[in-house]
Amino acid sequence: MTERERVFLLSPAHCGGERARLLLSGRGRFPLAFSLQAGEPASLGEVFTFLSGLYFRGKIAYARAFSRPPEGTPGAVVITPNRGLLAADEPVTLDDLRGFAEVAIDANDARYRRPLERDAHDLALRVGANTDLVLLGSVASPKYIEVLAAIFGERLLFPGQFVGRGDMSRGGLLLRCVEDRQELEYIPVAGAILHGRRPPKLPQKR
Repeated sequence: MTERERVFLLSPAHCGGERARLLLSGRGRFPLAFSLQAGEPASLGEVFTFLSGLYFRGKIAYARAFSRPPEGTPGAVVITPNRGLLAADEPVTLDDLRGFAEVAIDANDARYRRPLERDAHDLALRVGANTDLVLLGSVASPKYIEVLAAIFGERLLFPGQFVGRGDMSRGGLLLRCVEDRQELEYIPVAGAILHGRRPPKLPQKR
Protein backbone atom coordinates (compact mmCIF):
# COMPACT_ATOMS: atom_id res chain seq x y z
CA MET A 1 0.00 0.00 0.00
CA THR A 2 1.31 3.45 -0.91
CA GLU A 3 2.02 5.60 2.12
CA ARG A 4 -0.20 8.67 2.22
CA GLU A 5 1.37 12.06 1.77
CA ARG A 6 0.87 14.60 4.54
CA VAL A 7 0.95 18.39 4.76
CA PHE A 8 0.51 20.20 8.07
CA LEU A 9 -1.44 23.44 8.47
CA LEU A 10 -0.17 25.39 11.48
CA SER A 11 -2.34 27.92 13.26
CA PRO A 12 -0.71 31.34 13.67
CA ALA A 13 0.94 33.03 16.61
CA HIS A 14 -0.67 36.06 18.24
CA CYS A 15 0.88 39.09 16.56
CA GLY A 16 -0.48 41.79 18.85
CA GLY A 17 1.02 40.87 22.21
CA GLU A 18 4.01 42.04 24.23
CA ARG A 19 6.48 39.83 22.36
CA ALA A 20 5.38 41.32 19.04
CA ARG A 21 5.74 44.80 20.48
CA LEU A 22 9.31 43.98 21.50
CA LEU A 23 10.12 43.27 17.85
CA LEU A 24 8.16 46.17 16.39
CA SER A 25 9.23 48.86 18.83
CA GLY A 26 12.97 48.41 18.50
CA ARG A 27 13.25 47.63 22.23
CA GLY A 28 14.23 44.01 21.72
CA ARG A 29 17.91 43.38 22.50
CA PHE A 30 18.41 39.88 21.14
CA PRO A 31 19.56 38.42 17.79
CA LEU A 32 16.14 38.00 16.14
CA ALA A 33 15.14 41.56 17.01
CA PHE A 34 18.49 42.97 15.85
CA SER A 35 18.19 41.17 12.50
CA LEU A 36 14.65 42.37 11.83
CA GLN A 37 15.48 45.91 12.93
CA ALA A 38 18.39 45.89 10.48
CA GLY A 39 16.02 45.01 7.64
CA GLU A 40 17.12 41.39 7.42
CA PRO A 41 14.17 38.99 6.99
CA ALA A 42 13.70 36.00 9.27
CA SER A 43 11.71 32.87 8.54
CA LEU A 44 8.03 32.95 9.45
CA GLY A 45 8.56 29.87 11.59
CA GLU A 46 11.32 31.55 13.59
CA VAL A 47 9.28 34.72 14.15
CA PHE A 48 6.11 32.87 15.16
CA THR A 49 8.08 30.56 17.46
CA PHE A 50 9.37 33.63 19.29
CA LEU A 51 5.88 35.14 19.49
CA SER A 52 4.14 31.97 20.65
CA GLY A 53 6.80 30.07 22.57
CA LEU A 54 6.16 26.43 23.43
CA TYR A 55 3.01 25.89 21.38
CA PHE A 56 4.36 27.03 18.02
CA ARG A 57 7.75 25.45 18.73
CA GLY A 58 5.94 22.16 19.19
CA LYS A 59 3.86 22.57 16.05
CA ILE A 60 6.76 23.39 13.76
CA ALA A 61 9.04 20.69 15.19
CA TYR A 62 6.28 18.11 14.80
CA ALA A 63 5.43 19.17 11.25
CA ARG A 64 9.07 19.00 10.21
CA ALA A 65 9.45 15.57 11.78
CA PHE A 66 6.37 13.92 10.30
CA SER A 67 5.38 15.73 7.09
CA ARG A 68 5.41 13.80 3.83
CA PRO A 69 4.51 16.45 1.24
CA PRO A 70 4.14 15.89 -2.48
CA GLU A 71 7.00 17.19 -4.58
CA GLY A 72 7.01 20.97 -4.85
CA THR A 73 4.78 21.52 -1.81
CA PRO A 74 6.09 22.53 1.64
CA GLY A 75 5.36 20.10 4.44
CA ALA A 76 4.45 22.88 6.89
CA VAL A 77 2.31 25.84 5.88
CA VAL A 78 1.22 28.51 8.33
CA ILE A 79 -2.12 30.32 8.51
CA THR A 80 -1.47 34.06 8.63
CA PRO A 81 -3.78 36.97 9.50
CA ASN A 82 -3.69 38.63 6.08
CA ARG A 83 -1.53 36.63 3.64
CA GLY A 84 -3.31 33.31 3.55
CA LEU A 85 -1.06 30.26 3.80
CA LEU A 86 2.70 30.75 3.80
CA ALA A 87 5.45 28.17 4.00
CA ALA A 88 7.04 28.04 7.44
CA ASP A 89 10.37 28.92 5.80
CA GLU A 90 8.96 32.02 4.06
CA PRO A 91 11.08 35.11 4.86
CA VAL A 92 9.15 37.87 6.63
CA THR A 93 10.08 41.40 7.67
CA LEU A 94 8.96 43.86 10.32
CA ASP A 95 6.55 45.34 7.76
CA ASP A 96 4.98 41.90 7.34
CA LEU A 97 4.64 41.58 11.10
CA ARG A 98 3.00 45.03 11.30
CA GLY A 99 0.50 43.89 8.69
CA PHE A 100 -0.22 40.69 10.63
CA ALA A 101 -0.82 42.70 13.80
CA GLU A 102 -3.47 44.86 12.10
CA VAL A 103 -5.82 41.98 11.19
CA ALA A 104 -7.79 39.78 13.57
CA ILE A 105 -8.05 36.02 13.04
CA ASP A 106 -11.78 36.20 12.45
CA ALA A 107 -13.66 34.25 9.78
CA ASN A 108 -15.96 37.26 9.35
CA ASP A 109 -13.05 39.56 8.43
CA ALA A 110 -12.50 39.50 4.67
CA ARG A 111 -8.87 40.61 5.09
CA TYR A 112 -8.22 37.28 6.82
CA ARG A 113 -10.73 35.03 5.11
CA ARG A 114 -10.21 35.82 1.42
CA PRO A 115 -6.44 35.19 1.26
CA LEU A 116 -6.92 32.00 3.27
CA GLU A 117 -9.67 30.77 0.94
CA ARG A 118 -7.53 31.62 -2.10
CA ASP A 119 -4.50 29.70 -0.87
CA ALA A 120 -6.52 26.78 0.49
CA HIS A 121 -8.19 26.33 -2.90
CA ASP A 122 -4.77 26.47 -4.56
CA LEU A 123 -3.36 23.90 -2.15
CA ALA A 124 -6.35 21.58 -2.64
CA LEU A 125 -5.74 21.66 -6.40
CA ARG A 126 -1.98 21.15 -6.16
CA VAL A 127 -1.99 18.11 -3.89
CA GLY A 128 -3.60 14.87 -4.90
CA ALA A 129 -6.29 12.76 -3.30
CA ASN A 130 -3.50 10.81 -1.58
CA THR A 131 -2.52 13.84 0.53
CA ASP A 132 -3.91 14.41 4.02
CA LEU A 133 -4.07 17.97 5.31
CA VAL A 134 -3.60 18.01 9.08
CA LEU A 135 -4.50 21.07 11.12
CA LEU A 136 -2.25 21.69 14.11
CA GLY A 137 -4.43 24.25 15.81
CA SER A 138 -7.67 24.69 17.68
CA VAL A 139 -10.69 22.92 16.21
CA ALA A 140 -12.99 24.19 18.97
CA SER A 141 -13.28 27.59 17.28
CA PRO A 142 -14.67 28.30 13.79
CA LYS A 143 -11.86 30.72 12.93
CA TYR A 144 -9.88 28.02 11.09
CA ILE A 145 -12.20 25.13 10.38
CA GLU A 146 -15.07 27.23 9.03
CA VAL A 147 -12.86 28.17 6.10
CA LEU A 148 -10.69 25.08 5.71
CA ALA A 149 -13.34 22.36 6.12
CA ALA A 150 -15.46 23.89 3.38
CA ILE A 151 -12.53 23.56 0.96
CA PHE A 152 -10.70 20.41 2.04
CA GLY A 153 -13.71 18.37 3.18
CA GLU A 154 -12.83 14.94 4.57
CA ARG A 155 -9.15 15.43 3.79
CA LEU A 156 -8.93 17.94 6.67
CA LEU A 157 -7.74 16.02 9.73
CA PHE A 158 -6.52 16.90 13.21
CA PRO A 159 -4.88 15.01 16.10
CA GLY A 160 -7.68 13.52 18.17
CA GLN A 161 -5.56 13.98 21.31
CA PHE A 162 -5.89 17.75 20.93
CA VAL A 163 -9.49 17.68 22.14
CA GLY A 164 -9.76 19.24 25.59
CA ARG A 165 -6.12 20.34 25.74
CA GLY A 166 -4.95 23.92 26.07
CA ASP A 167 -2.22 25.44 23.94
CA MET A 168 0.64 24.68 26.33
CA SER A 169 -0.45 21.07 26.72
CA ARG A 170 -0.62 20.64 22.94
CA GLY A 171 2.82 22.12 22.54
CA GLY A 172 4.28 19.80 25.15
CA LEU A 173 2.53 16.80 23.60
CA LEU A 174 3.92 17.59 20.14
CA LEU A 175 7.47 18.05 21.39
CA ARG A 176 7.28 14.77 23.27
CA CYS A 177 6.07 13.02 20.11
CA VAL A 178 9.06 14.40 18.20
CA GLU A 179 11.45 13.25 20.92
CA ASP A 180 9.90 9.77 21.01
CA ARG A 181 9.47 9.57 17.22
CA GLN A 182 5.84 8.66 17.87
CA GLU A 183 3.30 10.16 15.50
CA LEU A 184 -0.20 10.96 16.73
CA GLU A 185 -3.38 9.54 15.22
CA TYR A 186 -5.44 11.88 13.05
CA ILE A 187 -9.20 11.99 12.60
CA PRO A 188 -11.38 13.94 10.17
CA VAL A 189 -12.64 17.29 11.40
CA ALA A 190 -15.98 16.54 9.71
CA GLY A 191 -18.22 14.77 12.20
CA ALA A 192 -15.66 14.79 15.04
CA ILE A 193 -16.41 15.74 18.64
CA LEU A 194 -14.46 19.00 18.87
CA HIS A 195 -15.04 19.76 22.55
CA GLY A 196 -14.27 17.44 25.43
CA ARG A 197 -13.01 17.10 28.96
CA ARG A 198 -9.46 18.14 29.70
CA PRO A 199 -7.29 15.01 29.55
CA PRO A 200 -4.84 14.11 32.35
CA LYS A 201 -1.54 15.94 32.40
CA LEU A 202 1.27 14.36 30.45
CA PRO A 203 3.27 12.01 32.69
CA GLN A 204 6.70 13.24 33.73
CA LYS A 205 9.56 11.91 31.62
CA ARG A 206 12.07 9.82 33.57
